[in-house]
Amino acid sequence: MLITPPYHSGVVESAGVWMNLGFVTLAGALRERGHEVVLHDAMARFDDHETIQAEIERQRPDLVGLTGITASYLACVEVCRRAKEARPGLITVLGNTHASFMWEEVLNLHAEIDYVVRGEGEVTIAELADCLAAGDHPRKVQGIAYRDGGHPVTTGTRRLSSDLDALPAAWDLVDWPTYTYRPKAGSTLAVVSSSRGCAQACTFCSQRLFWELSWRPRRAEAFVAELEMLRDRFGVNIAMLADETPTVDPERWARILDLLIEREVGVELLLETRVDDILRDEALLPRYKEAGISHIYVGVEAARQDTLDLYQKDTSVEQGRRAIELINQADIVSETSFVLGTPDETPESIRTTVELAKHFGPDMAFFLAITPWPYTQLWPELEPHLEVRDYARFNLVEPVVKPEAMTLEEMHRALKSAAHEFFADKFVRLGELSAFKREFLVKVAAILMNHSYLAGDMARLRGEMPDWVRKMLEGLERENAHLAAPGHGGLPDGRGS
Repeated sequence: MLITPPYHSGVVESAGVWMNLGFVTLAGALRERGHEVVLHDAMARFDDHETIQAEIERQRPDLVGLTGITASYLACVEVCRRAKEARPGLITVLGNTHASFMWEEVLNLHAEIDYVVRGEGEVTIAELADCLAAGDHPRKVQGIAYRDGGHPVTTGTRRLSSDLDALPAAWDLVDWPTYTYRPKAGSTLAVVSSSRGCAQACTFCSQRLFWELSWRPRRAEAFVAELEMLRDRFGVNIAMLADETPTVDPERWARILDLLIEREVGVELLLETRVDDILRDEALLPRYKEAGISHIYVGVEAARQDTLDLYQKDTSVEQGRRAIELINQADIVSETSFVLGTPDETPESIRTTVELAKHFGPDMAFFLAITPWPYTQLWPELEPHLEVRDYARFNLVEPVVKPEAMTLEEMHRALKSAAHEFFADKFVRLGELSAFKREFLVKVAAILMNHSYLAGDMARLRGEMPDWVRKMLEGLERENAHLAAPGHGGLPDGRGS
């Protein structure tokens, strides 16, 4: 039984609900070896721990596997504790970034965790399940950590898979009606991957370390064929790329765009990429739009070059501005983020960042708290400034690093005020945008005011909007209320559309 933890910070889930892509391939690898697999997406279902425990009692699994980033791993530990309470003798396995790097701490502190899968997990979890079923010793399985004589030990790291297209994917186990993208009515949302890894040097990022500074592509033809299958078999009409850098190989990326256009795939695509790839692809951006790419996130991250250099982004502030300008010119939704709260942050520097964000003109900008994961290059520099060490708060929303000139509470208020100021300015200027972007951003306003961690502060936006924007918003809210009405087939519990 593969379970997502019941952790929420109001960030990603504000945009919609989607399946953890890793579970699709983990389940595929386990099933290929003959194991019966159940997926329980407690995060997407907004289950509490009691509900999860009851489902474990009902399903009676022999093994429970969870995936946890730093912010969610303590919720994983509680699921494992309750799983063992529900089924004594049950085996628990934890994977993903935090456990991969912090395996000694995890195993020393939490008896509820039996095994850690370190790094890429498909082959490892399948071999571990085979080993345990056969009664063999876990030392035979490469890429895990466990206790031997009460002490944490590891079998090292496993070589990354050489052929991502060969990994089986259990898409048929996904409960598709659960997964939707809020800004697109009637959507069925999939998270897909055209590549794995990132070879960039950003000091705050866990992904470059998890994928061992590598980048491995799937074949363009295989990726596009998977999109067609998801569309035809499961009704997927919007897909979010999980790739950190899908566009890094220009020839492969151009081939993907060509295939999407030639085959008229028709699946709307949301993706993240690098500023310098957008600059490289200036002439190609009309093809992005034609291929169905409607939303691009680029990480500008900072308004000061010295901060960008600290993060080792290998880009300039001006390049970030130009990338957003190019995305806007292509009439694609542009999104970026600014990371605030380094030790030298001040109220004045935050105001400068907000003004720069407005000047850059992305359709959406979010202001995040610098969060040094304990296994990243940035940790030694920022660890002395940590005022919060509760991993559950390492979520980019709640500040954990204290600037010298500000309290944490002042920092928290400043982050929310920055978002409010940015979006208030954006909605005053909404008439300058295309009809496509105007409609999208009104939907975003409804989401921010009703479903996000910014909801309390964003509610004030309504009074600051021009009358015509307010009327659009009110019409959208009436439409949503109608869709959620009993008998209409909506999701009255608030989980959908």
